[in-house]
This record gives sequence, structure tokens and C-alpha cells, in this order.
Amino acid sequence: MHAYRSHTCAGLRADNVGDSVRLSGWVHRVRDHGGILFIDLRDHYGITQVLCDPDSPVFAEVEKVRSEWCIRIDGTVKARDPELVNSKIPTGEVEVFVRDLEILGDVKGDLPLMVFGDQEYPEETRLKYRFLDLRREAMQRNMTLRSDVVASIRKRMWDREFREYQTPIITASSPEGARDFLVPSRLHPGKFYALPQAPQQFKQLLMVSGFDKYFQIAPCFRDEDPRADRSPTDFYQLDLEMSFVEQQDVFDTIEPVLAGVFEEFGGGKKVDRNWEQISYRDAALWYGSDKPDLRNPIKMQVVSEHFKGSGFAIFAKLLEQEGTEVRAIPAPTGGSRKFCDRMNAFAQKEGLPGMGYIFWREKTADAVAQELGIPVKEAQAKLKSGEVEGGMEAAGPLAKNIGPERTEAIRQQLGLEVGDAAFFLGGKPKAFEAVAGRARVVIGDELGLTDQDRFAFAWIVDFPIYEKDEETGKIDFEHNPFSMPQGGMEALNGDPLEVLGYQYDLACNGYELVSGAIRNHRPEIMFKAFEIAGYGEEEVRKRFGGMVNAFTYGAPPHGGCAAGIDRIVMLLAGQDNIREVILFPMNQRAEDLMMDAPSDPTNEQLRELGLRVLPPES
Repeated sequence: MHAYRSHTCAGLRADNVGDSVRLSGWVHRVRDHGGILFIDLRDHYGITQVLCDPDSPVFAEVEKVRSEWCIRIDGTVKARDPELVNSKIPTGEVEVFVRDLEILGDVKGDLPLMVFGDQEYPEETRLKYRFLDLRREAMQRNMTLRSDVVASIRKRMWDREFREYQTPIITASSPEGARDFLVPSRLHPGKFYALPQAPQQFKQLLMVSGFDKYFQIAPCFRDEDPRADRSPTDFYQLDLEMSFVEQQDVFDTIEPVLAGVFEEFGGGKKVDRNWEQISYRDAALWYGSDKPDLRNPIKMQVVSEHFKGSGFAIFAKLLEQEGTEVRAIPAPTGGSRKFCDRMNAFAQKEGLPGMGYIFWREKTADAVAQELGIPVKEAQAKLKSGEVEGGMEAAGPLAKNIGPERTEAIRQQLGLEVGDAAFFLGGKPKAFEAVAGRARVVIGDELGLTDQDRFAFAWIVDFPIYEKDEETGKIDFEHNPFSMPQGGMEALNGDPLEVLGYQYDLACNGYELVSGAIRNHRPEIMFKAFEIAGYGEEEVRKRFGGMVNAFTYGAPPHGGCAAGIDRIVMLLAGQDNIREVILFPMNQRAEDLMMDAPSDPTNEQLRELGLRVLPPES
């Protein structure tokens, strides 16, 4: 028999009854039922119940066993009594009577966290003892899912005639929107390599080298501030690039790959097909975000015309300033003062003075009495008898200030009815768009409008290449400077703020899953694009010399994208935090508590690298 097991802890069935078997695994839990010891023995594959009574030659040894000890048992498979069958596990029809036991690894001291059960533990504890945390069923499931997703992606890419190539991990520093991790050179004192933020330049060089279709499950390194959907140090992405393609070709390539993965691993949730394409400007207007959650049907609209010269002085005066507007967030079924007040409080927590609102309700007797100039009781009677139609009325402070004609025009524009509401934000869009977007999400969630059983995808396209600093008037890049401008060199001779790039992101359920572009492969267009942002040709050659040089030797038109593996798995696993799908993540301060990183270098290491560590500024 094998030294450690004849079967896994998920492998035994009723037809094994009477067999002599050997199992190895961890003690999930121990139960003492009247002198008979029951152990749930667990390995990566599942759980088998083993039992031991005083007749067993190793009963005294089994009594010493505790949770999370690693053991090997030999025993005989027995059928459980029908009333004791556990239908929740595959091995639930059988149990194993223990005849021999070997302790493979015991536990020294108390467990810092229990693997059995659903107890919540502080994240710091979970990360310090990640090897224990990973034994838990949910974490085993998440990491298995991750492995299966990566395998599926690889197969789907090979099926589409892509080949996988590995690009360097140690390279030159190349700013791509985040901070580099620098690596000091021992052979070249005072000089530094960098860990790649992405294989961006190398995959473009592969296209110049004639490889046509490249992909890689690529590690990327960025020194970033952490958040729930982003690792502060490293992450993995499906990186791909193609030659002789336009934007739609890239979409047509990646869409079936990702849709297939979500259909395969999405647990039966609906996966949208025929992904719509939304311009960056429309996404900002309608959703307040360039990664909108389209499961939520709410679309924001501009309603400035209804407030110009109105009795609501705050908005009326605001709209006299250049570049300002008022936007409405429709809230179907949100027409109660309680809900409106709650959303107003939400805006205040977000740092705004508040959020104006109007809600529509059945016309009250008070309103009818005021309208007809009759007593309230008479109005009640007329409403009850049907002599007067009730209809609807607009309520809330805004409605009183702007009057019935304007509120009715707003209602009709937004397509709202009795029982609905609308919320309003005003100013320069960039100042309030993000808050409006978050408010839209909260409204959709609280009113039950967001379809939780669906994956909704959309391409965000037509990103502006440049932006203007309102204080200095300086033009700089707003998005990827290496994207081919729509219209090429001709577009760059016009208003820079009107120049759009062939750049695109894929949003799914409120997360950015993919980012990519058709690349600017023409050196003369690249130099002009950087010149507009204040970077001369000499500086461009200094920063990106390898790529610029390659483009002078017959570079093909090319483009591609990268899809975040961690975020894809996070969505498929139904998690809100990316650390739940990464084996050994850093904490919120970019620390590895288990391996004690970052750590202090030794004096010998510093001398060898010609480095000196300065004390932090007080």
C-alpha cells in the first residue's frame, strides 16, 4: 500500500464497504459520543468520517489527536446506518474504523484561527497565518476556481491561434501611470532595474518582431495605494497583442474568451452577450463612472434648462457660471420623504452640502383644497366621490421653489410616475460626477433595481487623450499617451481637447476588467502627440528609446488589451475584496505579515549594492 494513502478523503463510496484503506489529511474536528471517537478527516478533495472505539489497538493514541493535526490512518470501510447517512458530502454513506494511526504533524500550542466553522477573524490574523486560513473550505474553493479560470483562459487563447510568450521580469523603468518597484544593480553601482508595471513595451516589440498574435498570463508590479479591488504590489493579467488589427478586431477576439469563462464558472448567472459600446463622455454623463454597473438600469440626465432662471436660487446662480450644469438621478419607486432624506444624508457623508430631490405622490386633499379654493373636508369628499380627479403632485423643497410647470417638465423628461423620485446635483461635472455615480449605485441597490443575478458587460470607448489643467492652462495626457489618435496626425493639428484615442476599457458589474488600445506605431505621430503635452522629441527618445527605435524599422499597425485575472476571479467567486482570491496577498499597508516583508537589508547587502539608507524625515 502507498506510504500515505490509498484513497483521498473524497474517494470512498458504498461499494468500498469492507475494504482496507489508508487515508491522510487534517483533523477537521473531533467528537466524543459516549466513548466512541469520531474524526472528520479532511484533505484538499473532501472529508471522510473515521471512528475509533476502545476495541481499536490505537484508541489511546487517537484520544490525543486535536484539530488540525496532520495524521495518517489505516482502517476498514463500514456502511453507516441509514438514519446516519450524511447526504451533504460525497462520502456520507460510509465511515472508516481506525486500526492504525501515525501522527504526521501535530500542532504546537493553540490555533490562532479555527479552520472548522464560519468564524470571522481580523484580516491581520488571517494574513499572518495564511497557511491556516487557506485550509478553510471557502478559500480552497476560491483558489481552485482561480486555477481553473487561468487554465480555461489559456485553452481558449490557444484555440484562437494565439501563442504564449514570456517577457522579461527585470527591465528598465518606464512610467506607465503608477510607481515602479526599483531593483538596484550590483554590477552597475548607482543604476537600477525595474519590475515591469505591465509587459506593454515588450508585447509591442513582439509585434514589430513579426509574431502576430501574442498572449501571456503575466505578472505585473506596481507600487500603488491598496483598495478592495486592487493589490498594492503585484497582480496577474491576461495580456494580449495582435498585428494588423482595428479596434473591433480586438473586441471580437476577447469577447468570446471572457464570455465563455463567465458562462463556465459564473454559477448559472446570466452572462450578457452583444456588449454595447459607450463613449467615455456618455458613461460619465449617464453613470458618473467609466466602469458602470449596467445591472442597474438608472441613467442620469442633464436637466439644466429646467433650473435656469428658476426660483431655486442655488442652481439658478450656479448655471450662470461657465461649464456648469445640473444632472438628475432618476429613482423609480423611491418616492418617499424617508428615502429622499436618507439619500440627502448620503450626499453629506460624501462631502457635499446635500442633494436636492423631488418626489411624486398622489395629490393630497390639502393640494386640491388650495388649488380649488375650498375647505380641506370638501376637497376630501370630492376626491372620494371621484368628482375631482386626484392625479399626482410633486413634493419636496425643490418642487416648491421651481413650481409645477418645471417639475412636470422634469418628470416627463425622466419618464417618472407616482411613487418615483429624482435627485439633483449641480456644478462643474468633474466636481460631482463621482459622487453622482456612487449615489446612482446606492439608489439602485437600496430600491432593489440592480439585477444581482447577472454579469453585464460594456466597452467604454473614445477616451480623450488630453486634458487641460484649469489652474495653469497646461495641456497634459488624460489617458494612455501611446494610443493612436482617431484621425491620426490630422487630428493632432486641431483642438487637443477634442482629440479622442483608439483606447477602450471593458466594464463588468462596476469593475474595470480590461484596458487596451490600438497603438500609436508611427514615430512622427508619437512625437507630435507628446509635443502637445510639452515633451520634446529628445525626452521621448530618452524615456522610450527602445520602442521608438523599433518603430523606425517597419512597425505594423497593432493593438491589444489586458484583462485582470484577480478581478475576474473575484467577480466569479462572488467576493468584494481581491485578497479573497489571491493566495498570499499583502495587507492594506503593503506588508506581508507572514514572511515579514518588506524587511531591513543587512549592511553587507547595502555595501555590495553601493547603497545607503537614509533615516526617515522627522
